Order: sequence, then structure tokens, then C-alpha cells
Amino acid sequence: MARSYSSPAALVSAAVSGVLFGIGLSVAQMTHPEKIWNFLDLAAIPSGGWDPSLAFVMGGGLVVAFFGLRLNRWLGWSQPAAGPSFVVTHRTKVDTSLVVGSAIFGIGWGLSGFCPGPAIADLGLVPQDAWLFVVAMVVGSWIAGGFLEWSERAPAPPLQETTRA
Repeated sequence: MARSYSSPAALVSAAVSGVLFGIGLSVAQMTHPEKIWNFLDLAAIPSGGWDPSLAFVMGGGLVVAFFGLRLNRWLGWSQPAAGPSFVVTHRTKVDTSLVVGSAIFGIGWGLSGFCPGPAIADLGLVPQDAWLFVVAMVVGSWIAGGFLEWSERAPAPPLQETTRA
């Protein structure tokens, strides 16, 4: 029987992962925009006002991802326990799309203090602070997705000239 991303095991795995992620964000206080602003304020380093805690959260995530993404090879798994296949990307180069998208993400993150994950977690904690950002994020993602879909379409065939008889 083929597994799918909507199988009970995949849904339970996604739910448990989401709950753990949300708890981790809350415990680390990454749901507070002030934590983000204080991390991004590098000018506050000399005065001791810089908050490096986000770097430790990112470092922890990198360590877990480094080992977690290699488990399938180490354990000889041909497919994950809760999904139909491992997702392997073939995009390994830094290109214009990555740089522009990263810059847009960083600008939004710096201006709002919300990263998408913490913003969604904040809907459960302080919805009055996060709802507008989350709505704008969804609308922006929808617009960008439509633009990318439009821009990646095959070009229309050239028009044929017709002659009148």
C-alpha cells in the first residue's frame, strides 16, 4: 500500500512536529518581535543591548537538521516512516530568485519582527498582534505564487502571418 502525505501517520507526524515547533518557539521566546529586533540591532553590541539568543535557536535548529536529514542514509531507509518519499531538492545554486526572495523575506522580518512560524504561533498567543501580518503574508504568498506560475509558463507560439487571397 502506497503512503501519502495525507495518511494518518503523516498527519500525526505533522501535528506532533508542529506542536513541538510551537512549544520550542514559545519557550525560546521567539514569538516576541522585540527578541527579533534586539537580535537584528547590531549597533547595540557595544552598549550590551544586543540579544544573541536567536543565534542559539538557529544553531540548535541547524544541528538537529544536519543530523536529521542524514538519518535515512545512516539507517538505510528507502522511505520515511510517515510519508511516501524523501524530498530531495536539485536546486543547489545561489541564483537571483534566491537572493531576491531572501532580501524580501529579510525586509519583512526586520520591519515587522515576525517570522512566518512565530507569527502563526502568535495567532494562538496574541492574535491581536499577529493577525494582520499573517493575512498579509498569505496574500503575499498567493500573489508571488501566481506570478511565479505565470512567469514559468512556456512561451506562447509565435503568431503566424496570414496572407489574404
